[in-house]
Amino acid sequence: MNADRIAGSFPAIAEAWAALQNQVPLTPVRSEKDYETLRQFAKDLTAHLQGAAPAPLADLLEIATTLIAAWEAKQAALLTLPEATPRDVLRYLLQMHKLRQKDLSDIASPTVISDILAGRRAISKNVAKALAVRFHTDVSRFL
Repeated sequence: MNADRIAGSFPAIAEAWAALQNQVPLTPVRSEKDYETLRQFAKDLTAHLQGAAPAPLADLLEIATTLIAAWEAKQAALLTLPEATPRDVLRYLLQMHKLRQKDLSDIASPTVISDILAGRRAISKNVAKALAVRFHTDVSRFL
């Protein structure tokens, strides 16, 4: 194949890829939101296949699960949490995930998170449980 022919096909490939992405969330996982979206897609696709895996859809499922596994492995490596106080673990996780205090507003108010990080307040059991779910780690790291 010559280089002109390959380069000439990239606009068509880009157009086809954009059309596919409008229907399938098939992108590298770069955030927790991407991860959850792709997990739901893989779950829905698995349910659709019901054990019968026609080749194109089985390949698509394999690609999706490979992307999911890569994200999980990366997160597991990142989440080798230091032995530290619960607030320092929370601070570490915020830094590693590039989150701000307000990004945890679904768990606790930014004021509560600020008080925890400043050492003015302990992490409650409910907040610890929610943080453990959010960061896919054991609740004991926050208590």
